[in-house]
Amino acid sequence: MPASNKPFTPLHLFIYCLAFTSGFSIMGIELLAGRILAPFFGSSVHIWGSIITVFMLSLSLGYLLGGKLSTKSASLTRYGFIFILASITILPVVTSSQWLMEAIFLTIEDSRYGSLLASTVLFFIPTVILGMLSPYSVRLLVTNSNESGQVAGKLYFVSTLGSALGTIITSFYFVMWFEINTIIVSFSLILGSLGLLAVVVDKISLNSLSTATKSTCDV
Repeated sequence: MPASNKPFTPLHLFIYCLAFTSGFSIMGIELLAGRILAPFFGSSVHIWGSIITVFMLSLSLGYLLGGKLSTKSASLTRYGFIFILASITILPVVTSSQWLMEAIFLTIEDSRYGSLLASTVLFFIPTVILGMLSPYSVRLLVTNSNESGQVAGKLYFVSTLGSALGTIITSFYFVMWFEINTIIVSFSLILGSLGLLAVVVDKISLNSLSTATKSTCDV
């Protein structure tokens, strides 16, 4: 069967921008995790091993959950709610990190396991939710099974490009210009705002479709 020739729409561009932002945020937060843990556990290779392990495991679970969720009446509104939920779960990193790091540091003597627990408590849930966005993005973009591979390739290219830029911009500039908490809150606000925008865009699209359908029926 021939591939779909459905034109690229502003809605597609919007979803790609959201995927780019999620990739940017994931790597920015992962880099900041090292700065958050460093005062208590140091910044040696096993600290970064703990952080990377937690992020990889949580992302893999997020991909699995996002793929499963996307098969059940996928919509831009639900997609937006995932962004909003991610935004909310990121905030405890700011409000709880200090006392939580201190409690874990005093309880677990071995910094390897202390850093692993700290990374899990602070970053596992928000990263799982952020991981759900990539497969959900693919589901929203794919309208024909013949184009699924191409769409997934473009989507993961955009998301990974966002991750690369998030890595270099956060490490080269953001940490020099702003406090860590300011950066974390900014990521949270951006993700939440984009989530709300996605919900609004979906409502407008549905209203426009409903109006067009009604006009057609009247004719």
